[in-house]
Amino acid sequence: MGEAIKNNVIYSAEPEAKATVLAVDDNMQNLELLEGLLSTKGYNVVKAYNGKEALEKAAEVSPDIILLDVLMPQMDGIECCRRLKEGSETRLVPVIMLTALDSTEDKVRGIEAGADDFITKPFQKTELLARVKSLVKMKGLIDELENAQNVLFSLASVLDQTDPYTHGHSQRVSDLSGRLASHMKLPGSEQEAIKNAGILHDIGKIATDKGVLHKPGALNGQEYKHVKEHPVVGEKICKPLKFAKPLLPIIRSHHEKYNGSGYPDGLKGENIPLGARILAIVDVYDALTSTRPYRSDIPSEVAVEVMKAEAAKGYWDVDILKSFSDMLRIDGEELS
Repeated sequence: MGEAIKNNVIYSAEPEAKATVLAVDDNMQNLELLEGLLSTKGYNVVKAYNGKEALEKAAEVSPDIILLDVLMPQMDGIECCRRLKEGSETRLVPVIMLTALDSTEDKVRGIEAGADDFITKPFQKTELLARVKSLVKMKGLIDELENAQNVLFSLASVLDQTDPYTHGHSQRVSDLSGRLASHMKLPGSEQEAIKNAGILHDIGKIATDKGVLHKPGALNGQEYKHVKEHPVVGEKICKPLKFAKPLLPIIRSHHEKYNGSGYPDGLKGENIPLGARILAIVDVYDALTSTRPYRSDIPSEVAVEVMKAEAAKGYWDVDILKSFSDMLRIDGEELS
């Protein structure tokens, strides 16, 4: 019956909410077998008859797990799995390959395509149900982490958009930093970390006194000390989330200077994380080219010249600043 009794309360062993399973097979009888087995256990089953249709259905229904046959017309399961794992909306959806193929070579191809598990046909019902249940639970945990990540990004966005003086600053820093990382030909994972850190680099300012942030004149010593706390606060806010681990050094160190005169740790030269050195340059550039309470904006080419003069004093990584200037010139954003 799928139920257990404890302390006179009936507990169901079935999923609390209907998880959606996308079952993909060109054999209608196989699909009907899967649908009958899974629907009796509380799963919502969506069917597709080839890899191409599976991609369309995955985009349409956002499944919690995909059962994918290997040998199919139009697009086989290996190629379908590869495309699912490359898609930003589907890459975290668990994929179980159902296959009559049992060679090591075939399994390696599936692993390289991103498959999460394999079940050999004809499958044992209890084994299939156990693996589906396990991977659906894992997907639920991933969704919870994604929700926490989205909340953090939303919080940073609200902070960014509601500040009348830095409106859109973090998004611009994220975009420019990502472009610079790409221009420098950094690996994709580093580009993504730098872009995400750009969104979150000032989230610590949520704890900064708004009167100090919006002060139209120069800050006094105590006020400046208070503002300088925001990189450490930002690191603490992001630290509990696993996805943010590669972002933490960038968030903490984006106000460090190449000569060691920055904060919070006084790091110097290449002891400053590369992502933080990139973000520092873009952060200052955006500040210079945006209106602030204490001054108006300046043109792009003037901002770059100011930063070159500062680099001569040891503030910025000269090589990264040159790459940034070259990128702006190529993109037509630096006029000189």
